[in-house]
Amino acid sequence: MNSLILLRGLPGSGKTTLAKELSENGKYPVFSVDDFFTSPNGDYKFEFDKNHLAYKHCEENAKVSMQKGTSKIFIDNVFSIEWEMEPYFKLASEFKYKIFVLTVENRHKGHNIHGISDEQIRKMAEKYKVVLY
Repeated sequence: MNSLILLRGLPGSGKTTLAKELSENGKYPVFSVDDFFTSPNGDYKFEFDKNHLAYKHCEENAKVSMQKGTSKIFIDNVFSIEWEMEPYFKLASEFKYKIFVLTVENRHKGHNIHGISDEQIRKMAEKYKVVLY
């Protein structure tokens, strides 16, 4: 069965690094909201007013990969709020993908490379929920 793996965690937790590792050097696709804000030469410039477009772009990339029957797909996003994962749950159901949600913690003392303040990360952490069922 094909798998959709959502990597969630606060900025700086290592989601992107882990996703790249798990993708086996690009053998499997990794999609992120950050892709929308990253230029081809690797420069990152976040624009809050375009965030909704970035989420749709990431979802569409996942959907296209599922339509192709890609065996493993990784999504690397913060996913601090449950509803942010719901579109992926629906896609996984529609295309018969097994879904896994991995929470990545900053146990390696990594740094957030997007310039998000510690205060903002604390606010994100307050909204962050782990579902137990």
